[in-house]
Amino acid sequence: MLFYLLAKIAYFSQTNQQVSMVFLLPFLAIVLGYMGAVWFNRTEANINYLLAFSGAFLLSITFFELLPHAFDHGGKSVGMALLLGMLLQIGLDYFSKGAEHGHVHHDAPIHDFPVVLLLSMSLHAFIEGFPVAQSGHLLLGVVVHKIPIALILSVYLMNAQVSKRNTILFLTIFACMTPLGTYLALYFEPVMPYLNYINAVAIGVFLHVSTTILFESSKDHKFNSFKLLTILGGVVLAFFL
Repeated sequence: MLFYLLAKIAYFSQTNQQVSMVFLLPFLAIVLGYMGAVWFNRTEANINYLLAFSGAFLLSITFFELLPHAFDHGGKSVGMALLLGMLLQIGLDYFSKGAEHGHVHHDAPIHDFPVVLLLSMSLHAFIEGFPVAQSGHLLLGVVVHKIPIALILSVYLMNAQVSKRNTILFLTIFACMTPLGTYLALYFEPVMPYLNYINAVAIGVFLHVSTTILFESSKDHKFNSFKLLTILGGVVLAFFL
C-alpha cells in the first residue's frame, strides 16, 4: 500500500495539471515531520527504516536518472561540479552536525534561534530544489527523505528548548527553500544556461547524503534482514518507476 501511494505521488508530480505539487509536497513533508514530532511527544521514533529506504531510493534515482542526464550534457566540467557538490555537503555537515542525514544530537539546551543550523540546512534544501524541477521521481525521493529529517529536526529544537515560535519559524523557512530552488529552475531565465552544472552540484550532495544515510542508519554499520529488504525495496521501486 505504501509503495502504491508513493508511486501515485510520483505520477501526479509529472503531469502539467499537478505542477503545483512540485512546490507543495516538499513543504507538506516538513509539516508531516513536525506533526510526527509533536505526536511522539518529543521522542524520536524508530525511523531508521524510513531513512534507509529514502537513502536507497535517492541514491538509485541519482544513478538511474540524474547522472546519465548530467553527463549527456557535459563532460569533465560536470564531474568537477559533482565533486564540488560532495565537498560542499561535507562542509555543510560541519555546521549542521549531520542533520541532513538524520544525526542531530541533544547535548544541552540552546534556547536561542539556531541560525547556523538553519543556514546550512536551507542551503542544502535550496540546492536540491533545482533537479526536482526536472524529475518527478526525484521529487518523491526528496519528500520521503524530508519527513524523517523534519521529525528529527523538530525533536532537536523542542528538546533544545527553542521556543515554539522560533521552531515554527525555523521549519517554515527550511520548508520554503526546496520550492524556491525549484521555482528558480523553472522560471528564472538567468540560471537556465547553468542548470546542468547546478544539477551536478545537487547530484554530489545527493551522493554524499544518501550513502551516509545507508552507512549510518544501522547501529555499528550492521544490517539486519529487514533493513536490507528496506534498502532493496527503495532500489527496486526507483528502477521500476
